[in-house]
This record gives sequence, C-alpha cells and structure tokens, in this order.
Amino acid sequence: MHWGVEQRLEFIEFRLFWEGSINRADIVEFFGVSVPQASKDLTLYQERAPGNVEYDTRVKRYVAADKFVLRFLDPDPYVYLAQLRAVAEGTVPSRDSFIAALPRADVALTPKRDIDITVLRKILDAAREGVSVEVFYQSMNKVRPDPIWRRITPHAFGYDGLRWHVRAYCHVDHKFKDFLLPRILEVGEKGPAGATGEQDWLWNNYFDVVIGPHPDLTEGQKRVVAKDYGLDHGNSILSVRYAMLFYVLKRLGLLGDAAKQSARTQHIVTINRKETEAALEKAELQL
Repeated sequence: MHWGVEQRLEFIEFRLFWEGSINRADIVEFFGVSVPQASKDLTLYQERAPGNVEYDTRVKRYVAADKFVLRFLDPDPYVYLAQLRAVAEGTVPSRDSFIAALPRADVALTPKRDIDITVLRKILDAAREGVSVEVFYQSMNKVRPDPIWRRITPHAFGYDGLRWHVRAYCHVDHKFKDFLLPRILEVGEKGPAGATGEQDWLWNNYFDVVIGPHPDLTEGQKRVVAKDYGLDHGNSILSVRYAMLFYVLKRLGLLGDAAKQSARTQHIVTINRKETEAALEKAELQL
C-alpha cells in the first residue's frame, strides 16, 4: 500500500478511535487532497475494516460503530498526550496534529532554551560523519570563566527533561562529557575524530535503578503510586545509561535519600540506594 494512503487510513482510524467520527472534509483539510480522493479513502477504509463505520445522516459524518475494531492504529495514550503537549507548548501547530477536538490543556512551562539552528546542524553533521569539530563553548567552570575554543567529537544527544546536550569526546580534557547545546556559541572547522562513541563506556552501559513507593504511604496510596509509575509487584526497574543516571535521578527527586523526604510530595524512593550511589560514583557524579 502506498505510504500516503496508509497514513490517511491511520488518520481516519485515529479520528474514529479518539473522537468517534470523521468526514471527507477532515481528510481534505488535513492532507490537502481532493474531495474524490477523500471519498476513495473512506471507501477503502470501510473495505479494509468492515463493520467499523456507520454513516450518521443526522450529523452527516461517519461514526465509529459499536463493534469498532482497530485495524491500522496501535493506540498509545502517551502518543496522544505527546501530541496534546506539543500543541499546548506551541512547538507543533494545531493544524499539524491528528487531534481535531483539542481539549483545553496547559503545561508547566520552562524558559525556552535558545539553541542556534546553525550550531545544531553542524553538530549533527559532525556526529553523522564521525568526525571532530571545534566549538566556542561557555562552560560554568571556575577555571574557565570565559568561553574558549575546544575540539569535541560528538556521537549522541541527551535530554534531561529541560535541556538538550550533546555527548562528545572532549579533546581538551581527554574524556567523554556533556555539552549543553545553548552554550555552544559558534562551530568551527571539522577534523579527525578523537575517541568514538563505541568507546564511551558510560553511554553504552546501563545501571538498573529499582524504585518503589515511599514507605510512609498508606497501602492504598502505595497501590495507586504503583499504578501511576507502572510498578510490578510494588517495585520497578529503570534501566538507565550511566551517562544519564544523574539526570534521571534528579528529575525523579531521587538524588539524596528520598525516604527522608515527605511522602506527600515525594511518592517514590530508590530501593537499591547503596548500589545507585556506587553507580553515580562510577559515572563520576557525586550525590
């Protein structure tokens, strides 16, 4: 099946599943196809998914039948909510979302990080080619209070929930480090690679963080926390790259002894805390 047709069939099923109805105008408006093409798409959908659609003459729309069965879509609540979040944040225009009836939504905004698109393209290019590149970087190091030119060999990108950084081998400090994209002020010439991504042990190896409900919660509260965090038998294992371990623990409020914090605000704790401390030390990050 042609990719464009398949995408439109998925769109039809998305609208039927999440919103209960669709018409030709929805397809025409979103994809910019002709009315006859939209009619063909709806006919094809009914042929491929018999019994899924009924035409409601009162509202002049195709509606999901009572015995609706998914054929083209593997619905995921996180995919739906990711679209909703992207629209609420303003990173995706509402017209580009499959969602038609957008519910009222807002997100806890953080200041937008100013990432230079030219810088990002050049770093991406160097990472794809497996070469090094000079960057004019402003660190927060007391030893280097002013920005300096330094050569790095980028190989991956990380997101800590607030900021994007590039994972790269630093030719100045001779080790793999994280460089925040907004702090790369300029990008210079390419050059030979230093150590490659395959040599970045902290990036390529994982540590299992075992989390569970805060011990001070009631049994009922523990059950709902287990449901909230997808905990199996009360606990769950998060397999985290050593290079991302600090960021993950910080975002979850697990730096330090979470069990000593109020269960009202800190709902989970680290079950294997001693092992996690050792893993952080191995990653050269101290609690």
